[in-house]
Amino acid sequence: MDTPLKSRPAAGTIPTLEARHRAAILGSVTIPGRAEEVSGARAFITRTLAATGKGQRIDSDAATLLTSELVTNAILHTDSGTHDGSVTVVMIDVPDGVLIEVIDDGSAGTPVVKGDLFAADGHGLYLVQQLAAQWGYLRDPAGTTVWFHLAADRDEA
Repeated sequence: MDTPLKSRPAAGTIPTLEARHRAAILGSVTIPGRAEEVSGARAFITRTLAATGKGQRIDSDAATLLTSELVTNAILHTDSGTHDGSVTVVMIDVPDGVLIEVIDDGSAGTPVVKGDLFAADGHGLYLVQQLAAQWGYLRDPAGTTVWFHLAADRDEA
């Protein structure tokens, strides 16, 4: 199982073991693996951030954009884009922000950040790398989970 972690240094202290155990699922949605369904994933993120009050402390535009990019990648590059494929999005409340997971139906390849910034496409994971505090992926026989962490705005804490 591949378990890379990509992160940028974050300001502040590392959460204590006790703080790490206070994660809670805020919601999840499963959509059919079709391009016209990506808007449903974006709506889920917007709606969940607003309903839980997390949108006041999290960059909801970044959350929506990054989720949209990952769901689109899942549809285009994995078995989620096949006839019966689907993509699941899970939002998790963590003490210092939110964790968003995009779960696909699997593929032969692994998520790769494209190095050519002048390419016409392929910038989804580059955006995730630049805007998220951390990101990574987990692979298992059922599929791949690509996740990212958005830190809460400390000024409003």
